[in-house]
Amino acid sequence: MIVRINVITIFPEFFSSPLQVSLVGKAQDDGLLSIDLVDLRAFGKGFHRQVDDAPFGGGPGMVMMVEPLDQALAPFAKSRRVLLAAAGKPLTQNRLDDWAGLEELTLICGRYEGVDQRVADNLVDEEISLGDYVLLGGEVGALAIIEGVTRLLPGVVGNPDSIATESFRAGLLEEPQYTRPAEYKGWPVPEILLSGDHGKVEEWRHEQRLRRTEERRPDLLAPPDG
Repeated sequence: MIVRINVITIFPEFFSSPLQVSLVGKAQDDGLLSIDLVDLRAFGKGFHRQVDDAPFGGGPGMVMMVEPLDQALAPFAKSRRVLLAAAGKPLTQNRLDDWAGLEELTLICGRYEGVDQRVADNLVDEEISLGDYVLLGGEVGALAIIEGVTRLLPGVVGNPDSIATESFRAGLLEEPQYTRPAEYKGWPVPEILLSGDHGKVEEWRHEQRLRRTEERRPDLLAPPDG
């Protein structure tokens, strides 16, 4: 199955280099992934291809208009449609897992002060944010989603076992990793990793996952509300 990802943006050139390198570029070359960049200004209004206007009720900034987005989204009515917006729900590994199983995903990159609420209410399936901060637009978030989904596609990552033990699997952060040399500038690798005792190594790794999660992301260990 070839996974198709559509990106609606006013800056398609933003993606020209990142999508051609590393595993994302290779996945496209290998026929595992298809990415379609849609220039929203092709659906803009008037001579200047306007896609934004002043907000009703006053206030600073400009708001992306509903009509150009409606027209740009029309060919993708059967895909999963995700709006990148600061007010969206946080991006999680579980969402990436779900999207990696889809045949088609459409990402809408918000800009300016925001997007007309009628887009979120009527034209998309969900709103997603990278986190509790604001960027200039949704393009960085779209790239993050593309990378996060691509690496989960069968045949993309050389060793699929590496995905099963990474951060956020089983609700824990990944343990520290080491490689050669065994000592550098007096900084040694933990002896247990050099012991050859795979059982002890796995115990150490699990302890490290718990410790790191407790220190850095205790919210992952908190019981669900209710």
